[in-house]
Amino acid sequence: MQKQSVIVSGKNGQLGNELAVLAALFPNFHFVFAGHAELDISNSIAVENIFTANQPSWFINAAAYTAVDKAETDQEQAYKVNAEAAGIIASNCRKHKTKLIHISTDYVFDGNGNEPYLESDATNPVNYYGYTKWMGEQLALQNNPDSIIIRTSWVYSRFGNNFVKTMMRLMKERPQLNVVNDQFGSPTWAKDLAETILTIVRRTGEQPTFFKPGIYHYSNEGQISWFDFAAGIRDLMKFGCAVNPIPTSQFPTPAKRPSWSVMSKQKIKQTFEVEVPEWHQSLVKCLADFE
Repeated sequence: MQKQSVIVSGKNGQLGNELAVLAALFPNFHFVFAGHAELDISNSIAVENIFTANQPSWFINAAAYTAVDKAETDQEQAYKVNAEAAGIIASNCRKHKTKLIHISTDYVFDGNGNEPYLESDATNPVNYYGYTKWMGEQLALQNNPDSIIIRTSWVYSRFGNNFVKTMMRLMKERPQLNVVNDQFGSPTWAKDLAETILTIVRRTGEQPTFFKPGIYHYSNEGQISWFDFAAGIRDLMKFGCAVNPIPTSQFPTPAKRPSWSVMSKQKIKQTFEVEVPEWHQSLVKCLADFE
């Protein structure tokens, strides 16, 4: 039996790297990992070519423009990668009967809530990055209604640049750090997200009706502030650095951040029968990965 082909874009990112590590556990699938050097997802001819060459059963779009502050001024590039490219990929998925899993963000919400966001809640991004990711969702679903969109938040892993790595570096260098205590969300260990994605792929391969298109939320369980996250890292790593809570007003950034971006994971848990670990458990495992 011929192996199903799975294309993964964004191979050099956190999620792409975690998917590559786990791919070895899925020998029934043939994975094609592409970074920007191998595939410019905003180039329609390049995208068409990779589909024609591989005839994929799946396309996991883990590529994105993620520089939230830079996106405020570099709008053309952010829109091209996060919005236009999602539409191009989705069109090709529809044409080639490929199942799409597209990764989006909690930043599609304005942060004015106080209950975990449902997939059906109104979106209203407060920065340009969030707007481009929201547009990417729209274009993906317009061009291929048979897509799965997974919104995630506060992603970290041993790969790439992220909050956990930044905190570890700064805590070694400094006696104290100021971290905002009035933005609330849920961290996501990229490995947990990768496992969930590949569970959907594997189980759909065994039972095609398992695939249920639509928008889903995935992060680790629990709601914390960036200050709580930083304090958790410090305590687990036994750093002597003092972590001081400060309001967002004392830490201005070019792009506004939503103050609340906790998302409900009920839908993804029920639909795909996946377990979602609690944030602190996953942080412990990830830090062990660093060792």
